[in-house]
Parts: sequence; structure tokens; C-alpha cells
Amino acid sequence: MMSADGRVVMISGASRGIGAAVARRLARNGYRLSLGVRDTALPPFGTAETCLVTPYEASARDAGRQWVAATVERFGRIDALVNNAGILRTVPIEEEDETGLDEMWLINVKAPLRVIRAALPHLKQSGSGRVVNVASLAGKRVYNAGNGYAMSKFALMALTHSVRRLGWEHGIRATALCPGLVNTDMGTSFSQRDPADMIQPEDLAEMVAYLIALPNNAAIAEVLVNMRHEDML
Repeated sequence: MMSADGRVVMISGASRGIGAAVARRLARNGYRLSLGVRDTALPPFGTAETCLVTPYEASARDAGRQWVAATVERFGRIDALVNNAGILRTVPIEEEDETGLDEMWLINVKAPLRVIRAALPHLKQSGSGRVVNVASLAGKRVYNAGNGYAMSKFALMALTHSVRRLGWEHGIRATALCPGLVNTDMGTSFSQRDPADMIQPEDLAEMVAYLIALPNNAAIAEVLVNMRHEDML
């Protein structure tokens, strides 16, 4: 396992939920953090020297480039990227209004693509760059009528494998983290299940910490996390 040893990790959507849990976990491990968030009034995840909080609006065309530039200006390097920011809109196939579909394509697919594109030269320079895209089990199978969300997460899976292939010879390893229902605002907003029975953000944070610490010769392409026994196809 690799040591944190001054490594810099970018995390989107770190204001709450999975992103905040990942930030807390990696801060304890000694990573330097660059947090791309809408709400910059965050609780401290470290000192001013170890944690940069940057406004990041995923829907903005240049947001990823600006966030990467701010990270490099502060820390001089980028070693890992956790694309966690995402949205859910219910868009059945029969729905002719494609507003929600367009929003999910922009936030769930194009935004992480843009951040990765901007960060790629720095991840290559690291020699052990890591990309973790927080996808979903919806990116592995279609389980309900929310096909629009699944479409965006299938696309994010494709992006993850593209990055994995593109960056392999440069030491970049990419992983798609695919949880089921998580005890977050998103998860509890459309499920009546007891939040205690859902996957907890802290458990996913442990997985992210493990994934980015693996050496180059022990890469994991996908991690599927179930909260219940369910069909996978």
C-alpha cells in the first residue's frame, strides 16, 4: 500500500454525504485535499496548509479547468481525483421533456470528464495517479423506470474504463465505485427504507482510501457494493 506522503487528492461534492465522508477519512490519513464544492462554508478537514476549498459548479463549462488550476497553484501536484458530485432526476423513456436527462448528462458525465481532462497531465506526472468515479449499481443494471439516471451512470462507467486504458502506461489507475442505496440526502429522498439499513457514507470512504493507496500492480476496475441481496442484471 502507498503512503499518503504529501499526496494531493481532489474531491468533488465534498460538502456532505459521500464526499464529506471521503474528505474526513483521507484527512486522517494525511493526504492534502482540494475540495470542489458549491458551499464553501465547510467544517475543517485539515489546516489551511493541507486543505483547499474551491467553489466548483459542475454545470459550468470551465469549472473543472479552474479547479485543477487552483489545486496546482496551491499544492504543485495532483495525485488522485474522486469524482463524487452527481444528481438524480426521474426521467422515464416515455417522458418527452428531456430537461432532467440533459442535467444528468452534464453533471454525471461531462463534468467528471472535464475535470479528468484538465487533471490528466498532472496525474501522469504523478506516476501513480488515481481516479475514482462514484458511479452506482444503476451503472451496472437497470432496476426501475429511472432509465435516464442509469444511462448517465452507464456512461460514467465507460468513462472510467476509458481513463483506465488511456492512463495505464503512465501509472494512472481508474476505478468505478458502484454502491446501491446510500444513507445520503439523495438516497433517503426516494426510498422509504430505514437509513440505518442503507450503505453508510463512511463505509464507502474506507473503500476510497483503500483504492487510492493500492500500488500500480494491484488495480481494481470496479467495486460493486450492495445493501441487500438483489439481482445484478
